[in-house]
Amino acid sequence: MKPTNHTSRRDFIKTAAATVAAFHFVPRHVLGGPRFVPPSEKVNIAIIGTGGQGRTNVRNLFPLDDAQIVAIADPAETFNLDKFYYKGLGGRLPVKAEIEKHYAEKTPNHRCADYVDFRTMLEKEKAIDAVLIATPDHLHAYATVIAMRAGKHVYCEKPLTHNIWEARHVAKVAAETGVATQLGSQGHSSLGTRETIKAIQDNVIGAVRDIHVWVPAKRWNPTLTTRPTDTPPVPDGLNWDLWLGPRNERPFHTAYFPVAWRDFWDFGTTALGDFACHDMNSAVRAFNLPLPTRVEARAAGVTDSEIAPHGSIIYYTFPSVRMTWYDAGLMPPSHEALGKFSLPKRASLFIGEKGVIQCDGGGGYPRIFPETLRAEYKKTTEAKKTKYSGDHHRNWIEACKGSGSTVSPFSYSAHLTEIALLGVLSLRAQKPIEWDAPAMKATGLPEADPFIKETYRKGWEVI
Repeated sequence: MKPTNHTSRRDFIKTAAATVAAFHFVPRHVLGGPRFVPPSEKVNIAIIGTGGQGRTNVRNLFPLDDAQIVAIADPAETFNLDKFYYKGLGGRLPVKAEIEKHYAEKTPNHRCADYVDFRTMLEKEKAIDAVLIATPDHLHAYATVIAMRAGKHVYCEKPLTHNIWEARHVAKVAAETGVATQLGSQGHSSLGTRETIKAIQDNVIGAVRDIHVWVPAKRWNPTLTTRPTDTPPVPDGLNWDLWLGPRNERPFHTAYFPVAWRDFWDFGTTALGDFACHDMNSAVRAFNLPLPTRVEARAAGVTDSEIAPHGSIIYYTFPSVRMTWYDAGLMPPSHEALGKFSLPKRASLFIGEKGVIQCDGGGGYPRIFPETLRAEYKKTTEAKKTKYSGDHHRNWIEACKGSGSTVSPFSYSAHLTEIALLGVLSLRAQKPIEWDAPAMKATGLPEADPFIKETYRKGWEVI
């Protein structure tokens, strides 16, 4: 570009500088279209929910140099987690401080915005590329759909949704928006999961007809028999109405907040919702399981329309295999092929015609029994082994930047979640479910309909 005869050198330099500056500050979503994050740039992430699991996700994102947390939202300022396995402090203020302390080492001026209401955050923070959701279950679908419709990539904790209709709707919106999605179930990325699936599909134990999956998790509130009736004061710094979100108003209680909300049907989905997306995953993937045709849940301990039972055994019937779920310390009987091997407290067991495969929960490595079968399989596969170090959050960040797909996108994890939630449905209905998948109906059981698609407070509808 050369200045014309009517333009002074000073005017030309001023005009050129303004042009360069204007180009430099054009938002990248304008240059590359919605959802665009150039491979050379950092993914700007917002966290919705800063409790124990939200804080864990924050720490998992810290090692990723091409990701940075720029905003967080939670209705609670701060709360103590020492009574739970997370320990320490959760909430906006302590997590914000931890984030800023971490990034200060490389970016001294980095600041993390904090909000009470995540909807306000999504409206005001235009630089957000991706959102990680770690709220209680009852808010998963609402927050996820809003974020996806805003063009944000989404990582959502498990279970993906609180009810079956939501699972299908979230998958539909994910397909429509084309954002990168990931279910927060890290075992999907583990080498143990891959090797378990491979051993099953290599037919090392022959045809499998029975699968058992179990976890020791149980109720957080063991003495309650229904919803609490006393009304302690709402803690300072907690917006209780916002925490309730789509649920009807009810008084605050420590039986709900923090963490223990999972015991109550309005907010959680029991130990099944907490762990099934982790521990059923290998079975669902290995056999490409469709939705079950029948589910029968048997509650262990007191339950009613408000509170979940202490534990459960749930029988899933698929076209070619049976799967049984156990929680609260309930476990399957041992198998003769295991010999003197003692079953762990959390694990899966695949029973085949020639032997069994046992793997620890959350993506553990396969153990093949009897030992002769294990030795034979090891000999045939040793040379074919490949190293793999899966990082679940790294996988999502790469997908946000257009490099490949995630290992647990909503197109798959909605299906996995529906399988888990069918067990919850049978528990809530307290009857077996004959599942008509195309109609999304429990055949001959209209009383199950309110649990398949729940109602929402005005303004909190999932749309």
